[in-house]
Amino acid sequence: MSTPWTPQFEEALRAHLPLLPADQALTPQARLATLGLDSLATVQLLVGMEDALDVLIPDELLTPENFATPAALWTAVGGLLAPQP
Repeated sequence: MSTPWTPQFEEALRAHLPLLPADQALTPQARLATLGLDSLATVQLLVGMEDALDVLIPDELLTPENFATPAALWTAVGGLLAPQP
């Protein structure tokens, strides 16, 4: 089963999840805090996502709910991406 997000998104997210083994699938409903995302890593992830996806994430999207699961984060930032031709 393929994931609903881009490879760049998953790569940027995985870089900030120290408790997720490299060979384990990142599922849409995985709890990011359980996988090691803490407050400092969240800030680093924000910068990493902006760089990896070439977007600026507005302050109104910076909520705990949006950083709870990969699916929630992708829903928040995926809509900021420019449409692909």
